[in-house]
Amino acid sequence: MANKGKQDSTARTSAPAKGAAPAKKRRPSPAVYRRRRQVVFGALLLVLALVIGGVVALTGALAGNPEPQAVSTPDASTVPTQGSGPTGTAAASPSPTPVCDFNLMTVAAKTDKPAYGPEEKPLLTMTITNGGTAPCEVNVGTSQMEYLLMSGSDRIFSSKDCQTGGEDLIKTIQPGKSETANFPWQRNRTLEGCASISATPGAGGAYYSFEARLGNKASPKVAFQLS
Repeated sequence: MANKGKQDSTARTSAPAKGAAPAKKRRPSPAVYRRRRQVVFGALLLVLALVIGGVVALTGALAGNPEPQAVSTPDASTVPTQGSGPTGTAAASPSPTPVCDFNLMTVAAKTDKPAYGPEEKPLLTMTITNGGTAPCEVNVGTSQMEYLLMSGSDRIFSSKDCQTGGEDLIKTIQPGKSETANFPWQRNRTLEGCASISATPGAGGAYYSFEARLGNKASPKVAFQLS
């Protein structure tokens, strides 16, 4: 009984007295207030940004976005062009080569030997030389060439007499340079128009002269002997 009375006394002592004032709540510190204000302010800024962005997007959509968009392009000097060649100054096209002035040209005649035996056939050579100071073009085709053989005043042979068709051949000859053509003579005789003739050039030490012609330009005559 004594213990029970003690427990009741203890219980009555620990219980709050009826009608007593409630305990005061603890106020948050200033740091907590600052953090709360920062969170609220950040949220307000985010909402404001979303609202402004939506208005701008809507305005651009309604206006059709007429302003062109800037496009970054590489410098024109660095863009390769298809088929472009090496850089640098283009070379000027060469001027046409002039036709040779025959007053500056020389035509020479030559035989490969001064005298020929009964079975030997002379090789006649024509040489055309540019005596000017610049390159020039000249027609050295068979249409312009003639190999003429004489014995005194007797016309023995001409390469033109039986020529069926001459050809043109344009050559550029450098200053001081030459073009050479050869003609093997068969020791035959011809007439103008390629008329038939049975006579043959005489032998036995007879002398003949060879004259080379290119157009209206003739060479000095060269003598040779047939045995």
